[in-house]
Amino acid sequence: MNENKLITMANQIGSFFDSMPDRGEAITGIVNHIRASWEPRMREGLKHQIETCGDSELLPIVKEALPRILAD
Repeated sequence: MNENKLITMANQIGSFFDSMPDRGEAITGIVNHIRASWEPRMREGLKHQIETCGDSELLPIVKEALPRILAD
């Protein structure tokens, strides 16, 4: 699995939800979407990529959602 692609995918999801007026609702939307749509190995790949390379490529809203995304 291309872990760089996971960053791109997470940012695409974040971009969609970032337009919502309620920030908390947007973050919950990101978390719910990734938990429902991504396999556990995809979430682990995202975690590994962030641990290895940092989170500088993630959108701010995805960074905010990240602790909830990775808490399983």
